[in-house]
Amino acid sequence: MGKKKSRGFSLTETQLGYLMVLPAIILISVITLWPIAQSFYNSLFDYRLNDPTRNQTTLNYQIDLETYVDNQFYLERDLSALASSSEGEVQEFLQQLEVDISSYHRELLEMDGLAEQYDEVDEMVMMFQPVNDSDLRYAELPSDFAEGYTETIEEGRARVQAFIEETSDEALQDELTSLSSSLLTTDRSLIRPNFIGLSNYGKYLQDERMWRAMWNTVLFTTVSVFFELVIGLAVALVINRAFFGRGLVRASVLIPWAIPTAVGAMMWRYLYDGQSGVVAHYFEQLGIISDASVLLSTGSGAMGAIILADVWKTTPYMALLLLAGLQTIPRTLYEAAEVDGANKIQTFFKITLPMLKSAILVALLFRTLDAFRVFDLIYVLTGGGPANRTESISVYAYKVLFAQQNFGEGAVLSVIVFVSVAIISALFIKIIGSDLFESRGGRG
Repeated sequence: MGKKKSRGFSLTETQLGYLMVLPAIILISVITLWPIAQSFYNSLFDYRLNDPTRNQTTLNYQIDLETYVDNQFYLERDLSALASSSEGEVQEFLQQLEVDISSYHRELLEMDGLAEQYDEVDEMVMMFQPVNDSDLRYAELPSDFAEGYTETIEEGRARVQAFIEETSDEALQDELTSLSSSLLTTDRSLIRPNFIGLSNYGKYLQDERMWRAMWNTVLFTTVSVFFELVIGLAVALVINRAFFGRGLVRASVLIPWAIPTAVGAMMWRYLYDGQSGVVAHYFEQLGIISDASVLLSTGSGAMGAIILADVWKTTPYMALLLLAGLQTIPRTLYEAAEVDGANKIQTFFKITLPMLKSAILVALLFRTLDAFRVFDLIYVLTGGGPANRTESISVYAYKVLFAQQNFGEGAVLSVIVFVSVAIISALFIKIIGSDLFESRGGRG
């Protein structure tokens, strides 16, 4: 009888290849895609840290028990005192408001588990202890109850404000003002759902300032990367040749790139200064600008100043990438071209440029993505001014996100930056890299 062969578990080459790159895919997903997904999620909410009613993302009505409990004593006190001391229409309204608020408060405490949670928070507030446990501090409310309660509070506060304007009794005005403040605090303790879907995207796609910032970014990226490529290629060709002191020259060329961007921006801001800046002075003397002050005080002057600073700063990086590509070109190709009688220009266009295509692709891709996300250079040098004429999309996103503390709209701008960078990457790979990849595939 023949022996039965047992087959062990085996993987195909394709499956093995996917298995080997799986850790890299997971790492990319965690480090890159997860923050983007979180930003997209935040962009779907009206999420503002400077607004107590919108300082978190929520899909349902909630109540901030710490704020509510702390304010409830003052609200009941003010309502009771005013309802008994006032007269006429004011007294009638306040008595009814006291009944309505008391009714909602009792209904709140009758909800499942809320009475115990309320008492625990009340005890901590009485002991001046902060309620750091979010599960204890916040409780979800039924929509119909929360909507009715907030409507009662808002209408009541509006009537109180009207009474304040109508009465001439200063003592009554003070008491009504205190009551209005208590009603406002209660209103803020009732947290409304702030999910707004894609509304923020519609707003910013029609926002003139956003499109101005996008145009500024595209202009800066296109002009600066073009000059960096041209000058960087020239520098790479020079330092690729053998000459005395080449090592020192290569080290010196990299100095601007080694300087931190913020430090370089502060240095250039001093050089561009209309009163004491050396660069501004000589530009005026050479007739490049009409006046030394225009470099930072006009839109075109400030944009030109930023581009010049970026070209000075980043050209060494471009040259370094291209130099690495030049080092891979075999010297035998140049020797053969010289034997065939080709001159320097023909050699450059027939050998150097075609062989540098992959290095140029990498250099252009890296620099374009980096330039499109420019932030620190513009923020330190001009702050986006004058009149937002140099404001990039990243600077605009920073101002909305951190200066205004509007996380929802700031997240929208962050997602727009990500989508723009993804489109740029796809275009580079599709248009510039297609011939390169096809030629390699043919040789394989």
